[in-house]
Amino acid sequence: MAGKRKYDEGCAVAHALDLVGERWALLVVRELLLGPKRFTDLLSGLPGVSTDMLTLRLRELATAGVVRRRRLARPAASWVYELTRWGAELGPIVVSLAKWGGRSPGLRLDAPIGVDSLLLSLEALFDARAAAGFTATLALRIGEDSFRVAIADGRIDISRDEPDRPHATLVTDLATLLTLLRTDRPIDEVLAGGAAQLEGDRSIVDRWRVLFPLPQPVPVQDRT
Repeated sequence: MAGKRKYDEGCAVAHALDLVGERWALLVVRELLLGPKRFTDLLSGLPGVSTDMLTLRLRELATAGVVRRRRLARPAASWVYELTRWGAELGPIVVSLAKWGGRSPGLRLDAPIGVDSLLLSLEALFDARAAAGFTATLALRIGEDSFRVAIADGRIDISRDEPDRPHATLVTDLATLLTLLRTDRPIDEVLAGGAAQLEGDRSIVDRWRVLFPLPQPVPVQDRT
């Protein structure tokens, strides 16, 4: 990791920042939390990063034991990057950071957000009390991405795969999904406009979409 600025302290927090504190590093982790990705997929999910910078960060994260490169089995046979078992332990930390940052008055909800960022935000925003008694598995397809969103026992689990026998399947684009999650626009109106297609139990989606309320910004007196 020559050329990196390091804290070189005996403090575990400082050492953790030596490993994942460089610009883009933790966002690379964010992009891999829901499953492996090709280099080009990572570039798409991180539109502000250059090819050289992404290459450097992946190399550093691999050296640190956070990320590894693996070749998929045939017929795909392409190379992907994925988190190691230790690297995956950053998941709750990233979600907690999202919960903390989500309460900032400076967060721009009108700014662009990627597919993985949005799906991970569902974990951060998930209202376990509102989900009490609700058990369902939703297949969510956004463009070429497929996700399994399972809710049970007041918990949510999201992964990049195609669930078997989901209660409902929602096919849509990112902008329409944001509309469903952040507004009270009737789902029938969204479906009628052709921006989304729904198979299965519609009531599942009606219940699911209200489980992610936006947090109230932290009061001014708590920021002084």
